[in-house]
Amino acid sequence: MEGKVSVNAPGERGERGEYAIRAEGLHKKYGEKRALDGLDLAVRRGTVHGVLGPNGAGKTTAVRALATLLKFDSGRAEVAGIDVVRDPRGVRRRIGLTGQYAAVDEVMTGRQNLEMFGRLFHLGGRRASLRAAELLEQFDLAAAADKGAGTYSGGMRRRLDLAASMILRPEVLFLDEPTTGLDPRGRGEVWETVRTLVAEGTTVLLTTQYLEEADKLASRITVIDSGRAIADDTPDGLKSTVGGDRVEVVVADRTELHAAVQAVARVAAGTPEVDDHELRVHAVVADRVAALTAVARTLQDQGVAVEDIGLRRPSLDDVFLRLTGHRTETGSGDDQQQSSGRKKEEVAA
Repeated sequence: MEGKVSVNAPGERGERGEYAIRAEGLHKKYGEKRALDGLDLAVRRGTVHGVLGPNGAGKTTAVRALATLLKFDSGRAEVAGIDVVRDPRGVRRRIGLTGQYAAVDEVMTGRQNLEMFGRLFHLGGRRASLRAAELLEQFDLAAAADKGAGTYSGGMRRRLDLAASMILRPEVLFLDEPTTGLDPRGRGEVWETVRTLVAEGTTVLLTTQYLEEADKLASRITVIDSGRAIADDTPDGLKSTVGGDRVEVVVADRTELHAAVQAVARVAAGTPEVDDHELRVHAVVADRVAALTAVARTLQDQGVAVEDIGLRRPSLDDVFLRLTGHRTETGSGDDQQQSSGRKKEEVAA
């Protein structure tokens, strides 16, 4: 569904139990720059809700506003059923926040890190120690509990960071590009941890530049650009806006690109799209197997040298390109004035 996201006004009866996060018309300016420009967002309880957008779209600003780390200029929002403006402390007692980089002390052990965060959250020494032990087991870090965090792999450090965010068993967990800089194995470890948290009832708002991450984890995705929501749907729903299955051909020589276009056009449900740089032709087709067979036979009969030919389904990258005009850019977020460690201290305050 493209366009403005419909969100019921905070406080309406019958909706409190359904949504863990609701925002309507959030605005935030930094000088002349509009970081948020009427952002609407609705996140159902017990789900992973992905937020995608290009650098500068407002993703991190939205997270910081909902987590009470900055004040938005206008609009209204509830997190865990509590008004963000009227009762920010009440919101902080019910949320966790993990930024783009693991906020752990690498000199201290994993256990000491968690006990320290427990004290920052005013648990007291005994309760902080007990909670640290629980989290070390939950996040599969017990075997390394008394080793320095500096010896941990990237995935282990990130799991330790997530554990610190769960000290108070938050209803809502904000993950702002949580796998930035991790290798595929570390990213997979974090994904499994997130799935476990959601299965246990935590609601997760995930901002990410990794489209595969959103596709695998999120049950619903909001795409934002220039501070506003431009699409909101399930991953499959978003992909359906791009079209169905496609036949794709990459030729070996530019002189044969025209022949490939003609071959694909004969079976296409619409006009073929051509990438002159990559010598690639692709188009939506109705009968995927028959279309691929026909194109392959035609190109073979004409003696066209083909580098690659196959079927592909729309990806979130295709959706991103269609909605924003360019492909996603893996990198830093849109608002990094403060480190993730600073964010945790502010939430704990």
